[in-house]
Amino acid sequence: MKVSNDFRGALRTFAYFMASGTHYMLKDVDYLNLYGEDPSAIEMAFAIFANVLEMDPQGNVVNFTYAQKRATDYIKSYCISTFEVSPPYEDWEIELHRPPQLKGTI
Repeated sequence: MKVSNDFRGALRTFAYFMASGTHYMLKDVDYLNLYGEDPSAIEMAFAIFANVLEMDPQGNVVNFTYAQKRATDYIKSYCISTFEVSPPYEDWEIELHRPPQLKGTI
């Protein structure tokens, strides 16, 4: 089973605005240096985005804005010590899943 085009679009859009430094939810947050200096913060933001994202049975993303907010709130809290994430993250939101097992060669 392939992921839906809606999921692909959601992931691509989130990745673009995060990597370009133009995500509207991170306006005035200086976070681009994390890509080279602390990539684990970016990794966590993408993990939160993927963990929170939900789709309906047809593969349509139903909570794109909310998934982005949860992910970008992590970056805000990482970069701005006075920013508090509300509600606090639940364990399942910040879980780092292992990559799939490699099968064969590329």
